[in-house]
Amino acid sequence: MDAVVYLGPSLPLAAATEELDAEYLPPIARGDLAELLKRPELPRAVGIVDGKFLSTLCVSPKEVLDVVDRGVKVFGSSSMGALRAAECHHWGMVGVGKIFEAYRTEEVDADDEVAIAFDEETGAPISEPMVNLRFAVAAALESAVVGPATAEAFLRAAASLYFPQRSARAALHAIRGAVPDDEHAALARYFATTAPDTKADDARLLLRAMRDYLTGDRQQTIERAVGVHRGGVALPA
Repeated sequence: MDAVVYLGPSLPLAAATEELDAEYLPPIARGDLAELLKRPELPRAVGIVDGKFLSTLCVSPKEVLDVVDRGVKVFGSSSMGALRAAECHHWGMVGVGKIFEAYRTEEVDADDEVAIAFDEETGAPISEPMVNLRFAVAAALESAVVGPATAEAFLRAAASLYFPQRSARAALHAIRGAVPDDEHAALARYFATTAPDTKADDARLLLRAMRDYLTGDRQQTIERAVGVHRGGVALPA
């Protein structure tokens, strides 16, 4: 395989394989890249989307840069990949997507913004990442689904939840009665129907950037890596 991608709950495997023919591995952990470097033939590109932490040590920036130093192009987005790309893009890692850009510019700086709980057997997410909720609420504000006060109350409630229990539904329940009923109902409909999934969107962009790189479309790779945030919306605090 020319490409290896560490992927978990940010994007279903079936959706990923529609974007890029690659070797898909589970969320990355400390030591996985060292094992990759032991292979007799290295891939041309590595994508890091999801990673493990808490139950195991997370992949370190040094491990990423060891792969870069071996001539492998390393891409990161969405979750652990966005975190490491924000730290390592000056030394050759390619960051892709809105979440990477939010970390790069320090609009977001806490690691647990991308943290979720997921089923170890199926890989299915069982909570929602704070960063997804932030981008969704920013878009809701921009389209006047809710006003600033309701948006702030929702985000404050979501941020107060421990990440394995964090979800739009839980945050909506917490603010029921504290915001106007019509805005509460509008926000509930929005999350049930049209709210963006920024983690998934960024993962798709990473896979497309890798595909462009592998097929030699360097300009398109650059545009995906550094231009995807253009036209986006600012994140509320």
